[in-house]
Amino acid sequence: MAGIRDIKRQIKSIGNTKKITKAMEMVAASKMRKAVEAVLRTRTYANLSWETVLHLAEANGKNGNGEKVLHPLLAKRLEVKKVLIILIASNRGLCGGFNTALINKAVASVKKHDQATDFMVMGKKARAVYKYFGYNISAEFEKEDISIGVSEAIPLAKMAIADFLTGKYDKVMVAYTDFISATKQLPRVRQLLPVEVEKEDKYLGVVGKDMRVGLDEKFVAEKKASHLKDEEYMYEYIFEPSPEEVLNQMIPRLVEVQLFQAILESNAAEHSARMAAMHQATEAASDIIVDLALTYNKARQAGITREIAEISAGAEALKDR
Repeated sequence: MAGIRDIKRQIKSIGNTKKITKAMEMVAASKMRKAVEAVLRTRTYANLSWETVLHLAEANGKNGNGEKVLHPLLAKRLEVKKVLIILIASNRGLCGGFNTALINKAVASVKKHDQATDFMVMGKKARAVYKYFGYNISAEFEKEDISIGVSEAIPLAKMAIADFLTGKYDKVMVAYTDFISATKQLPRVRQLLPVEVEKEDKYLGVVGKDMRVGLDEKFVAEKKASHLKDEEYMYEYIFEPSPEEVLNQMIPRLVEVQLFQAILESNAAEHSARMAAMHQATEAASDIIVDLALTYNKARQAGITREIAEISAGAEALKDR
């Protein structure tokens, strides 16, 4: 009977765990809906704003002498000595391989380019780059579960831009997780500064580019078509009051928008991953309970059969007397 009591205790314990994982799944689903709404509201704007900064970089503006004006944030360094990676992870676990995949992607990028690298992190789980890999963390920023305004990205963007302009870093990358769908999240590492027009990846700034539905599909298709017809037309910009003033105001704001969009994408991907992980945990708990119930019934039946056999044997022994 002791074994039966242990099985009943296990069934009750796993049942309680199942209730917790189910509740966490519902909470994650609610947060995911809000995060996805935020992503879809801003994604097209973020993509088009990056398209604008690419065209501004191509034009570069012109001063009174007809010479091109190159903004410092567009200037490519001749020698890349040190790199900054902005790593956007989650605050909590229980979201499957979400953080592991992102951190492994960032570490693989560091090893591939083999350059001195510091990390600027957002989210408590991003500390793993120091704890497990030994990379230096230059700054850490708090991360909200649901981002509601670009103000969350402004301090991070200002610090990254300032460090780039002072020459502390020659390149700034951002590592985050792109939200593709509720069942698919893609870790990405892309270059943020300097803005490079002559880049093999023409869709460097297109967030959510693998989501082939709605406006994103239309945006990517139109972008491909425009690059095929680059020889047929040229973008012409009129800068007022001056190219320097326009670029000084626009480019930092556009960088902030890109970072904010990366945070939104990461939030949506995190809650999607957590919802999926908790759903799988709930189903696993249900399967374990079914197996334990079967084991319990077998043990109980075996106990009943044993007791009947003992009673029958005692009756036979009394009969022989």
